[in-house]
Amino acid sequence: MNDTTAPSTIALRPDFAAIAAWIKPGAKILDLGCGDGSLLRYLRDTRNVFGYGVEIDDDNLLKCFRNGINVIQNDLEAGLSGFESDSFDYVILSQTLQAMRHTEGIIKEILRVGKEGIVSFPNFGYWKNRVQVISGHMPVSKTLPYHWYDTPNIHLCTLGDFEALCQQCNARILERRVMNNDRLVKFLPNLMGMLAFYRFERQD
Repeated sequence: MNDTTAPSTIALRPDFAAIAAWIKPGAKILDLGCGDGSLLRYLRDTRNVFGYGVEIDDDNLLKCFRNGINVIQNDLEAGLSGFESDSFDYVILSQTLQAMRHTEGIIKEILRVGKEGIVSFPNFGYWKNRVQVISGHMPVSKTLPYHWYDTPNIHLCTLGDFEALCQQCNARILERRVMNNDRLVKFLPNLMGMLAFYRFERQD
């Protein structure tokens, strides 16, 4: 990757760098709800991965093509039946979990299709979100930018909620990272962290 572009990309999307740190060079990736393909392009340029994106929005599909990303149009709610078990090294669901209706189903499909799963989501337990709820309003923030009446988010969760879901889905958590913008949060992460990242695998 061109060294002149790396700092600006990482500064704008520190979550990309957090995910990339877990990806082995040359890995095969499936990015669910890939948007315009920016994450896959970043991983391709920094980790030399080969991958596919899954996206339903027509405008984002066009952007993926322009970014040189292999993309498949599909509704994640319908599952991943088009993909064989263990066909990817990593399956990524980046800041999309909270918009899924069938949350448990998509986690189980990630475990089936990928050797490892990587999920990131806004932490509803973040202290500023709690303050807004206590004041009588649904949170609006950098990681939760929508108002209650126009949000695509239907299943917001905390770190504890997601970890309980992993246990229910027979997923072994390998690593957790909690961040505020580009800062790693280690002290009281469920209270002080805005964005959570998990790497997990199927528990035999």
